[in-house]
Amino acid sequence: MSEIKKIKEEYLLRLDKVLDQYKLNEIKTELFGKNGIISNKFKQLGSIDEDKRKEFASELNVLKNELQDLILKKNENIQNQEINKKLKDDNIDVTLPGRSYFAGKIHPVSQVIDEVTSIFSEIGFSVEEGPDVESEYYNFSALNTPENHPARDMHDTFYLHHSKDFLLRTHTSPVQIRTMLKSKPPFKIIAPGRTYRCDSDQTHSPMFHQLEGLHIDKNINMGHLKGCLYYFVKKFFEVDKVKIRFRPSHFPFTEPSAEVDIGYKIQNGKIKIGEGNKWLEILGCGMVHPNVLKNVKVNPKKYQGYAFGVGIDRLAMLKYGINDLRAFFENDIRWLEFYGFDPLDVPTNYRGLSR
Repeated sequence: MSEIKKIKEEYLLRLDKVLDQYKLNEIKTELFGKNGIISNKFKQLGSIDEDKRKEFASELNVLKNELQDLILKKNENIQNQEINKKLKDDNIDVTLPGRSYFAGKIHPVSQVIDEVTSIFSEIGFSVEEGPDVESEYYNFSALNTPENHPARDMHDTFYLHHSKDFLLRTHTSPVQIRTMLKSKPPFKIIAPGRTYRCDSDQTHSPMFHQLEGLHIDKNINMGHLKGCLYYFVKKFFEVDKVKIRFRPSHFPFTEPSAEVDIGYKIQNGKIKIGEGNKWLEILGCGMVHPNVLKNVKVNPKKYQGYAFGVGIDRLAMLKYGINDLRAFFENDIRWLEFYGFDPLDVPTNYRGLSR
């Protein structure tokens, strides 16, 4: 019996026997918590043989959705049973005013991280994490950024203790350095997480979320990078066709480098991704610079690869019609009530900018 089927049978049996909310939450954490069984299986995808990886990821996604649906239904049944028991056992004064009830919501950033992670897991990427406080070596030097580079300017970066030795990471790229130093190629990872830059306006925040992607192997080229990003954009924005262009750019850690634009148009007051004559920049990418590979003891004559970075908050703004980045971090319960998602209930409708 396969590992996926064993997990399915075990938890279907356990969920069938669950009679209270405490046990249900316990099982939910075991499966979908930060170190839960399903979460860890997604992180292990990179270690599975390539010919089996896609099938395993597909089965894992099916299992994930099935268990989430079952937990949701079980939760509703338990709540209904508790209500019915109270109605039967308690004396109720129907003249009293009703109690206020607030249901929790999933933040759009958390929702998009889950969506993006799921998409990349389907094509063999595993998830890696790193610390928010970084040394200047991992954040800059190892990424081919010399000491006098503008990215090290105090106006761009939050340094700690009046020192340039430690800082709040300005991107999640240090995770690729840490990953490559602790193991051997090939590498195929994504690294979602918080990042920090000294910047604040309608489309920038001192703290924001970024996703780094890295794929290192033999004979990797720009064609693989383009194919990967085409797949991601179509899946994330839920469109069959999409116009994408790659503009030459410069990043210290990639060569050649490119900015990626997607086509769009405004239709009935909403932004329509994938078509039209307007262009919107969404991410930066390129082939990993040979100096970066040398810094992590990888032979650039034998291995090549690509990297890309995308702002998770901006993806959420585009897909779910949110027009001010600062609102993500204002802790306004009314905003979250409107833009948030019900747990275990992921909508697929496209909201558009009019919202």
